[in-house]
Amino acid sequence: MNPFVTKGYISSKYFCDREKESQQLLRELENGNDVALVATRKIGKSGLIQHCFDTFNLEKDYNLFFIDFYATGTLREMVYMLSRSIVNALAPKGTIWLQRFSAAVRSLSFVMTTDLSGIPKLNLQLGDIREPFVTLEEIFHYLEHSEKPNIVAIDEFQQIAKYPEKNVEALLRTHIQNCHNTKFIFAGSQRHLMGDFFTSAAHPFYQSASVMHLGPIDQNKYRKFACDLFAEADKKLDPCVIDELYNRFEGITWYMQKTLNAMYSLSTSTKEYGLDEMEEAIRSIIESNDFTYAEKMFQLPEKQKELLLAINRDGKATKITSVNFVKRHKLYSTSTVQSACNGLLDKELITEENGVYSVYDKFFDLWLRDNY
Repeated sequence: MNPFVTKGYISSKYFCDREKESQQLLRELENGNDVALVATRKIGKSGLIQHCFDTFNLEKDYNLFFIDFYATGTLREMVYMLSRSIVNALAPKGTIWLQRFSAAVRSLSFVMTTDLSGIPKLNLQLGDIREPFVTLEEIFHYLEHSEKPNIVAIDEFQQIAKYPEKNVEALLRTHIQNCHNTKFIFAGSQRHLMGDFFTSAAHPFYQSASVMHLGPIDQNKYRKFACDLFAEADKKLDPCVIDELYNRFEGITWYMQKTLNAMYSLSTSTKEYGLDEMEEAIRSIIESNDFTYAEKMFQLPEKQKELLLAINRDGKATKITSVNFVKRHKLYSTSTVQSACNGLLDKELITEENGVYSVYDKFFDLWLRDNY
């Protein structure tokens, strides 16, 4: 198989470093602390969590649940994802585990079946969530009274700030602070929202979790990791490729992995892979997304498109509502820029950190430079 994994977690063999971060996360959990794990998207938050679950054999002492809130937009959808993730995690343990969950969460009507391999299944649909507040309370009651303690990891936790229902944050905080049998990992990629959640006294989760910031993998360790994986297949990777990727993609793991995955699949007469092969791989990735990127631009309102291109030209744009920025890029007005900025942030086409704006998808960023 291609050893440069771009989706999910396979094993420690294909996972680079994070030894210090793994120990820190485990230490916090073992000492009874919930953890807020904050980092840029695609840098490896979920991989780190799953690596800790696997490497430290936590399943021996805990029920482990991993839930992704990214696709949720309402409390009902959140409760559905929470229920489904628990059901999926319990199914391999056997029928009795699902029966216990079903008995505890009475507001859901489950139909139990078995798949082709004999593993029990509870068929759960979004439409089964008729009373989300009641179901949520029952789920936390189940967690509190389960035979083994639990670790619940929630990815993209900041999504709850976008739900139309009021006081979701306060509701969750109330349930969580009374759930002593479960430790929580709140992972999020929108730093300003995650920072507000856990460090602002105006929010219910204020000082309720230890905050961990996840940065890029150590460059030297990632260089050795990549070169060793190429060497195992009797291929030679020029170490300067990693340095170039690190600089170009700011050390964000997924973009480096995606490029190396594409490089690894290339055939060369000498089995040597250098900067030329790296550029070929990046070009192939961008070309494969050409239609998707073109469609994105076609669907954008004119003002948002103009601002996106202005940010793309600057690379790292600052003071985007200033007169200087507006005039330099021939935009309409500061108010128009602010409105367009909010639209682009909502669509996750741009990202902002400490007042610096950039195009969110690094491959899209390169495509824009080639096509506009």
